[in-house]
Formats: sequence, structure tokens, C-alpha cells
Amino acid sequence: MLSEKDFIAKPTVTEIENGSFQWSAPSNIALVKYWGKKENVHRINSITSEQIPANPSISFTLDHCKTITLLDFKKKENRNNFSFDLLFEGQPKEEFKPKIQKFLERIALYCPYLKDYHFTIATQNTFPHSSGIASSASGMAALAINIMSLEKALYPDMTEDFFYQKASFLARLGSGSACRSVKGKVVIWGHHAEIDGSSDIYGVELPTRLHANFKNYQDTILLVDKGEKVVSSTVGHNLMHNHPFAEQRFAQAHNNLSTIKKVLENGNLTEFIQLVESEALTLHAMMMTSLPYFILMKPNTLEIINKIWQFRTQTQTPVCFTLDAGANVHVLYPENVRETVLQFIQDELVGYCQNGQYICDQIGEGAINLSV
Repeated sequence: MLSEKDFIAKPTVTEIENGSFQWSAPSNIALVKYWGKKENVHRINSITSEQIPANPSISFTLDHCKTITLLDFKKKENRNNFSFDLLFEGQPKEEFKPKIQKFLERIALYCPYLKDYHFTIATQNTFPHSSGIASSASGMAALAINIMSLEKALYPDMTEDFFYQKASFLARLGSGSACRSVKGKVVIWGHHAEIDGSSDIYGVELPTRLHANFKNYQDTILLVDKGEKVVSSTVGHNLMHNHPFAEQRFAQAHNNLSTIKKVLENGNLTEFIQLVESEALTLHAMMMTSLPYFILMKPNTLEIINKIWQFRTQTQTPVCFTLDAGANVHVLYPENVRETVLQFIQDELVGYCQNGQYICDQIGEGAINLSV
């Protein structure tokens, strides 16, 4: 397992004047949730102590909801500062620049060559920016893996494993869950005793075979509320410090990851449904029992949940829900019941979505190199 020191780039061995790379990276949906951060006792500076999960998490990588980023670079003379322009969907986006600046500052120790270049970062999402789907995971993963393409060009002997591990490591420093959007159908982030190679500082693919029941697993995202979060994820994570149920929650996450690892191997959909829905409700229970406390679910979120429960009981269709830290509902189900579930969504659930909007997605593979 690699440590932070392994990711510090040595003096470059190749000179590159200019060029460009383009990658897409998807969003992801956690099945066992990451909620709460801890201090990194092995940190080598104050920056790397950030984005360390208090418990391990596991997610499905999505396929259609992704960010496409083009990174254009040109050698410059002044190496004192970072230099970049940012375009979002073809237009300058000044309000996004502070987050990119902070990201570059965080990764400077590991990628010192970045100050050698002026960058033009042109990025776009395949889903509407105002859809209520967090784009930070896909956006930071796409930028990180483009940066690693530059590093690979500067260090041609780099292995593929190192390439993806460092890309995940860098993405994490931009947005914690972004480390789960780099490579693999099912990705684990956070050290877990039963997962070989698992790490707090980058995501790893599920090391065991995924059961056929989960092939092309579907995720239909019901857009209940497309507004900005009432509480940011950073604030929410910090509220787990001194939370009365924090230690029990972290232990539960470890146990649930052990269970879902077996479920993803044996294909038991009943256990999958029970665990995934429990995790979603536990996440929101942590929010409701923190100080200050808050509720991110909306009335329509609860209406949808109850409709799903009723439909599953009546039809025995293996459909379930999960939630991120917001009001939108991810409806998860096997591909072989897709037509049945989509008809149910049309008939019973669309009315609870803002402007009747929802997005159909499914399990994906991770980032895709569009430069070749």
C-alpha cells in the first residue's frame, strides 16, 4: 500500500513545452456512506491531513452523469505562481476559480511541475449544473486524472497502477468522494481490515468478483430539489466531531462494509436492499442528531420513499432507494426489472420531482481517456 511520500514527484526527466489531454470522469453514489473526517496521524504536512475519512465507504461508479475536462498546457517562464484560465461549458467561470486554486495549492507538494505551465481548463457536465447532483466528485476526478496524464508524459516509466492510485489520491484532496470516481465499477475508500490494499488516502476497486445480479445495475435519480444545499458537506462532516453517536456510526460502517462486500459477491438482493436503505437513513439520522441539527430531506423525499416501500411489498420487485446529503432520491434496481421500475416511476414518482425531472443512469467503469 502506497503512502503519501510515495506520491511526491521527483525532478522531471522529460521536457514538454505544450500539449493537451482530455478525460471524462463520472459521479458516484455511496452504498455505505462516508460521513465524518479524522486527523491524519501519518501526515507529512498540514495539507495532507485533510479529507481523511472517519470510516470506510463503498460506492457504485455511475456511467452517464460525468464531467468532461480538457486540460491545455503551455510552458511559462515565471514559476512563482499557479497560472490558469477556467471555462465552464465554453464560458469563463470566475466563481469556480478559487476552488481550483485551492486544489492546486493542496497538491503542489506532489506535483511541483504544475507551476511550470499555464493551463486552460475547459470543463462541462453531461447533466445540468443546476440539477442538484453534486459535480465536485466528477469534476475533481476529471481534473486530477488530466494532471496525471501530464505527469505520465513527464515520467514515462510510470506504471498504470501508480497512475490511477495517484489520480485518486489527488482527486481526494479536491473533494473526498472524488477518489471513488477514478477507476472501477465498485470502489472502496478508507482502510478496512477485510479489503486488501484499502487506504484512507485513495480509493481501490472492489477486489472480488461482482455478482451477475449487479451487472449494469440501474440508478434513476429523482430530482426532488435542485437548489443549493442548506448545509455544506464540509460543515456536515465537521459536525461528527463530538457527535453523541459518532463512534457507534463508524463501527456500524465497518460492519456494513463487511456485509455488503459479501452481498456484492453472492448477489443477495434482499440483504442489499436492507443494508443500502439503512445506510441512507442512518446518514440523515446523523444530521438530525448533530448540534446544530438539520434536515435535508424534503416532504417529497419521504413520499417517494414510502411509495417505493409500498411498490416493493406489493410487487416483490427488488427496487430500493439511497440518498446523498440532500433531498434527491437514487432509485436502485437490477437491469432485468428496468421496464417495470421505469413505468412505476412514471406512474407514481414523477409528480414528486421538481419540474418532473429525473435522470436515468447505471453502474459504470470510471474515468475514460478521450485524448486517444
